[in-house]
Amino acid sequence: MSLSIIRPGLLTTVQDAGRFGYRQAGVIVSGAMDARALREANLLVGNPEGAAGLEITLRGPTIRFEADHLIALTGADLSPTLNGQTMPLRRPVAVTRDCELAFGPARKGYRAYLAVSGGLAVAEVLGSRSTYLRAGIGGFEGRALQAGDVMPATRPTELGSELRAQLTAAHPAPPWVAAGWSIPPPLYSSPTRAATIRVMRGPEYERFTEVSQQDFWTQEFTVTPSSDRMGYRLQGPELQRHNQQEILSTAVTFGTVQVPAAGLPIILMADHQTTGGYPRIAQVISADFSCLAQLPLGSKIRFQEVSLAEAQLAYLHQERTLHQLAQAIQLTACHQ
Repeated sequence: MSLSIIRPGLLTTVQDAGRFGYRQAGVIVSGAMDARALREANLLVGNPEGAAGLEITLRGPTIRFEADHLIALTGADLSPTLNGQTMPLRRPVAVTRDCELAFGPARKGYRAYLAVSGGLAVAEVLGSRSTYLRAGIGGFEGRALQAGDVMPATRPTELGSELRAQLTAAHPAPPWVAAGWSIPPPLYSSPTRAATIRVMRGPEYERFTEVSQQDFWTQEFTVTPSSDRMGYRLQGPELQRHNQQEILSTAVTFGTVQVPAAGLPIILMADHQTTGGYPRIAQVISADFSCLAQLPLGSKIRFQEVSLAEAQLAYLHQERTLHQLAQAIQLTACHQ
C-alpha cells in the first residue's frame, strides 16, 4: 500500500506527535506545527492520535493512491479535490486505487494534515517519524517530499477498516466516498489573517520597560516572511529592556516568546531549539498553538494575558473535546 507523489507542493513533510526524550542531548522535539489538527485527522481514520501523517503547507501536492485507503484531511482549507471533485474536510473519506488528491488556492489557514488509516510506514529515528529538515533526519529520507517519491503506508487499523467498509457498502461505485458527518466547528480552529493569541507572562517579563510591557499588550505585531517552522519573527514596536544584559541559556519550548537585542519578538514553533539566551517575555498557552500554526505570513497578532489557571482550563477543554471525538468515532463504527 502506498502513495505516489506526482507534484510535491510548497513544503510537504511527514510529521507525527514529535521526538521526545532527547532534548538534554540537544535533539529537538519537532513534530506537527498544528498537533491538534494532526490528532483529529488520525482519529477520523482510526489511528493512534500521534501517528505519522503528511503536513501540507499553503500550496498542496498532487498525490495518487496506489491502493484503496481511508483518509482524512484537517487543518487548513487548501481547496482539496479528489479526481477533480471537491473533497470535504474533517471527515473520513474512502478512496480507491488510482484516485488522485490535488489542491488549489488556500481559502483559510496555512497547514493541512493528511492521515491515512494505518499510518505512513517510514522508519522511526529516535522514536519518531517526524521530519527535522535542518538535521536531515526522520520522515522520508529526512527531507521534504519530491515528485516521484513513493510513500509506503501500512495496512489500515481495525477501526479504519470498519469505517471504510461502512462507507463503501453504502456507495460501492464511486472512486471515492465521504462520510456524511464531520467534526463540528468547536473542535477545530478557523483563524483569519488577524488573531488574538493568549499568553502568560514569561520569566524575564520584568526585565522590559513599562512602555514596552504596555506595547506588548496593546500593539499589533505582524508575522514576517522570514518566519518558518523554527520560529515566527514578528514586526512591530521594538521592546526595550532596562539593560542589554543577556541571560544564561535556559530552556525554551513551543510558544516561548523571546526578544533579541533588536527588540522584535520571536515566537518559537515546532522546530525550536532546546535552549535560548534571549529574555522570555511571554509564553503562548498550548490551547492556542493550533491557531498560531495556521496563521499565514503577513497575519496580524495581538497578545492577551491569561493566568495559569485559565491556561489549564483551556487545555483541559481541548483535551476533553478530542476525547469525546475519539469516543464518538468508536461508537459510529460499532453501531452502523
